[in-house]
Amino acid sequence: MSPDEWQAHVTTEAALAMGRWLEARGRLDRPIASLTRRDLECMASNAISRFIVLSSERRTAAPDKEERDTLDLLLMG
Repeated sequence: MSPDEWQAHVTTEAALAMGRWLEARGRLDRPIASLTRRDLECMASNAISRFIVLSSERRTAAPDKEERDTLDLLLMG
């Protein structure tokens, strides 16, 4: 998977994580403006968590050193 394909995959997975969080709380059909700050923080936390998991897996399987180094920097904050 190329870096561009991987980025698209991660973006989709993060969006799905946010959607799953909303759906589990029965809020998937509500406008975003009706969500509380806590709701938005939880959605962001789920998306970030999914990104970390996928980045960790990608880092382990990364085909070249440059990509592994880039992922190391992202994961270390």
